[in-house]
Amino acid sequence: MTGFSVAWGIFMLILLLGSGNGLQNGMENNFRGTAKNALWIWSRQTQLSYDGLQAGRRIQFTDEDYDMLVNHFKDDISDISGRFRLWGSGTVTYKNEYGDYSLEGVMPEFKNIQIVDMEQGRYINEPDIQQFRKVAIISVPVKKALFKEEDPIGKYIHIDKVPFKVVGTFINPERRDDEQIYIPVKTAQRVFNGSNKLNELAVATNALTVAENKRVEEAIRTTLMKKHRIAPDDKQALGIWNTLEHFKQAQGVFTGIRIFVWVIGIMTIIAGIVGVSNIMIILVKERTKELGIRKAIGATPWSVIRLVLSESVFITTLSGFFGLVAGMGLMAAISMVLQSAAQSNPSIESTFYNPSANLSVAVSALVVLIVAGLIAGYVPARRASAIKPIEALHDE
Repeated sequence: MTGFSVAWGIFMLILLLGSGNGLQNGMENNFRGTAKNALWIWSRQTQLSYDGLQAGRRIQFTDEDYDMLVNHFKDDISDISGRFRLWGSGTVTYKNEYGDYSLEGVMPEFKNIQIVDMEQGRYINEPDIQQFRKVAIISVPVKKALFKEEDPIGKYIHIDKVPFKVVGTFINPERRDDEQIYIPVKTAQRVFNGSNKLNELAVATNALTVAENKRVEEAIRTTLMKKHRIAPDDKQALGIWNTLEHFKQAQGVFTGIRIFVWVIGIMTIIAGIVGVSNIMIILVKERTKELGIRKAIGATPWSVIRLVLSESVFITTLSGFFGLVAGMGLMAAISMVLQSAAQSNPSIESTFYNPSANLSVAVSALVVLIVAGLIAGYVPARRASAIKPIEALHDE
């Protein structure tokens, strides 16, 4: 039972650490496809009248807003891209295959903000923008739906009957099943009657802290509100999502979870150590006569201490090792099951993924447990070494 309590302590520590890591990995996967210091800016309706303009006015971003932010925030912004969403642009077709997919016009810098993994070909580049090229990059789900097993690179798809050459395929690491198509923003505006309109502005800042990112966020908000004549108190006219702020908040939550996990795990191990100490005390009491005989025939106090400590260390080491192997094995099995399940349901990766415990941490915990077991067995060992043969052999 003592061995089981020690094994259970190590097992639970590894299980808790692995579960905490699994939750944190799932959280980080939610941000894997987005720059950690990004600002997503979109327009809404004004809620307050201002400067002679009525409330309820719809704010519309344009290329001028993009140019203004580029010029005003050179030192604060590392990448910026306008987004033009093609709502109801028509069906996308290739030969006899067709489908309705998410269509967006973006700029080359968008790849550093909405991060994707290129599977084939290339991303949209600056010549595509400047020359209004009709090119497209498609997500792997779109590739499978339209092209089946055929290589899509260099082939033409039709978006609302307009031919676009496929120059790349990609995987969205955040939402792997998304059916997306990206085309150059200038081409999207020209071909689909978008004039110079933009639906959203995506910005990656140079900020390293939440405070710096908030400062840039408020400066951009103030600049855009001034340009579009929005009341300073109208907080609903512009929407801004600060990814760094949300990422740090999530990290703070998981720091608390890790502390809680360690506290519970350590308390469980301490319970095992107490069990070792108690059982050693009981064993010394039960073996009083044996120890008395050993001392009567010449056993030294140190040999008696070594005898008791060796049993304590043996129980702790063997039980801790079994708990370590069982915990690491279970975490590896769960991780394999989740990886297999993620192939058919990618959303799993955003919830609980790769629940593995650091081996060095687990081994360190085992070493600490062995040392603690040594210390726990020392008190009963000293008591055993102090037994007088005549008293030990006295028949009560």
